[in-house]
Amino acid sequence: MSWDSRFTEPIQLPDDIKLASLRESIAHLVKTIPAAERRLPAVITAAEMLTAAAEHGGPIEFARIATLQALNRHAFRAFIPTATSRTGGGVIWRAIDDEA
Repeated sequence: MSWDSRFTEPIQLPDDIKLASLRESIAHLVKTIPAAERRLPAVITAAEMLTAAAEHGGPIEFARIATLQALNRHAFRAFIPTATSRTGGGVIWRAIDDEA
């Protein structure tokens, strides 16, 4: 593997930035994450997974997932029960700041 290895599905960011490779992902993390937050577990894990995939043949999908978690490190998801349908429809996970 190499740093130019590509994700199966690129990470699409809100501001029209697309992270398609390991190299693009690590560069984006270095550029956007403040130095004070680089020791957070999600950020360290993302860096380790990206490095493992690029240099040791680790799973690229794990690197993608870790990158998403690092990018969304401040997002808080909560279980908010909603009405279910008569057919036993499921419950919905959503951010607590989502509109109902």
